[in-house]
Amino acid sequence: MKKTILLQLFIGWTALAFGQASTVFNENGTVTFKYRNDHAKEVMVDVQFAGRNAMKRDSTGLWTVTLGPAAPDMYPYCFIVDGVSVMDPLCDQYFPNEGFKNSLLDIPAREGSLPHDICKVPHGSVEYIHYYSKSLGATNQAIVYLPPSYQMQREKKYPVFYLISGTTDTEEVYYKVGRVNYILDNLLAQGAAEEMIIVLPYGNPMKLKPMAPTGSGMPQTRFGGDVFSQDLNNDLMPFIESHFRTINDADHRAIGGFSRGGNQALFNGLSHLDKFSYLCSYSSFTSTDIPNVYDQAADTNSKIHLFWLGVGTDDFLYGNARDYMEFLDKKGIRSVKEFTNDKFGHTWMNAKYFLDRSLRLLFKPDAAEAAMKEGKPAPAATGKEQQFTGAVMARLFPRPILSPEFSDNAITFRIKAPEAKQVLLSTELLDKPMVMERDTDGVWQVQLQRDVMSTFTYYFLVDGTAMADPQNMYLAPTKGFKPSICSHPSSIYNFASMGDIPHGTVSYNIFAGGEAWYMPPVGFSFNTRPVIIRLVPNPGDTDESWFKIGAANAMADRLVSQKKLRPFLLTTSKLEFYKEGQGPKMDILTLRASDYSTWTERQQALQTILLSLVQRNK
Repeated sequence: MKKTILLQLFIGWTALAFGQASTVFNENGTVTFKYRNDHAKEVMVDVQFAGRNAMKRDSTGLWTVTLGPAAPDMYPYCFIVDGVSVMDPLCDQYFPNEGFKNSLLDIPAREGSLPHDICKVPHGSVEYIHYYSKSLGATNQAIVYLPPSYQMQREKKYPVFYLISGTTDTEEVYYKVGRVNYILDNLLAQGAAEEMIIVLPYGNPMKLKPMAPTGSGMPQTRFGGDVFSQDLNNDLMPFIESHFRTINDADHRAIGGFSRGGNQALFNGLSHLDKFSYLCSYSSFTSTDIPNVYDQAADTNSKIHLFWLGVGTDDFLYGNARDYMEFLDKKGIRSVKEFTNDKFGHTWMNAKYFLDRSLRLLFKPDAAEAAMKEGKPAPAATGKEQQFTGAVMARLFPRPILSPEFSDNAITFRIKAPEAKQVLLSTELLDKPMVMERDTDGVWQVQLQRDVMSTFTYYFLVDGTAMADPQNMYLAPTKGFKPSICSHPSSIYNFASMGDIPHGTVSYNIFAGGEAWYMPPVGFSFNTRPVIIRLVPNPGDTDESWFKIGAANAMADRLVSQKKLRPFLLTTSKLEFYKEGQGPKMDILTLRASDYSTWTERQQALQTILLSLVQRNK
């Protein structure tokens, strides 16, 4: 085993040594990108403010290019190494997505000058939740933002904003890229917004269920009657309203989203005006065939406090969004319209800007009404507007490759790299990387037939360059290079296999403070001498690792549902606030990831601790 682990670490670090990268912010506003790779024949950097640009290699193997200047903001970027897209192996921040793997370039500005800046103001909490969805027939997931006062004012109830991210984005994007929590924290500190709960659903829940490829290659785009809409109305909203202190009427519910999420938001909002009176669309549009809405303008207008629509004039959806705005005008449906032309089109720079603008109006009837009265008609068509067509859809979302693909006793991994000479699969389960085979389409494949129920990390070595699986949306939360996570859907530590059981929550603040807390689904009280299990990540991991890879919350949920456990919490906190002999009495147990070689061993160690908390009947 020691030989196996040492060899695996050597392989991993060797791969990283050929992929060192960094970004340098220059005084003139330009950015210098650096990437070290002795194997590569051609390297480009693809960054949202400048597109794809070739990098030059010096005699030491360092590839560089200087681009810009660029305005302070957050920009997705990646390196294109011999035709294959790879993340920056030295960048901690990344773009959560089902498919593409981008790092995030955060160009700093003077503190407080950008809406999403992390300022010295009271911060709300961000909680990851799981709930059983009858519509999906499986456990679904979402993120909930609670305002700073939520834990202090225990009797207060709050309005709710359901905010949906775009096509192929996960529920994390409005948190890790859109930074909705910090935008609202800042607005609340300024007195510029109302306190509210924000719920971030996952817009493509069918992807959580293992299935064979459909052959179409297209992401879910149906709205109304689809699983997302059914889950939102019949599962997620009832769960939120039964687990959080919410005000449950149309005057205190809002729904919005970016891109596909804007489409989903508008369709569900307009189809349920008895539930929502604040509707927001960021870079999107929706169906013009919704019964009892467009042809009954007076009734529709009386039910909507705010109908907010924003799009960039350089967005590939601008033509469709403008046409929809004109359609509303002709039908007599009031709306607020806002346009940008300096945020690179269909981007999260626009999404954050629109969010900041519209949050100021939510749950403020007077301010919303004033904005609606000032709403201007859609700009006249020029005939040159970009239109979203099936061809554009096919170009943006090509037919996906299924990886990993699960069967009862094997897992198949695939990656498309038509120009590569050799591709290997590297995983902590194996002594050495596995050689993959190439088909006539340039897709490399290999099948793993051992320990398929374990949770483990893996990555590909494409001609010596380490990269995460482009088709797997689960990335290990490590500092720097991020391998992919593999967890079989039938594993006892996978939420998909749990059925209808109660779930706890995991609270994070990954940018300010960096600690995580798991609260079990049953009542917790310091009056019963609880156990605090301190989970210490590896030095190269973040505070998310024990939950994203180690599935500590999934394990705890399952054991709580099966057995009566002594009250406990899980945390990655250093517990610096606690001093023995002061405050509540509690027992502290520590579990260090560095004491074990694999995540399977770490999970077994945590399970042993949790089982020791089982209360025996006398």
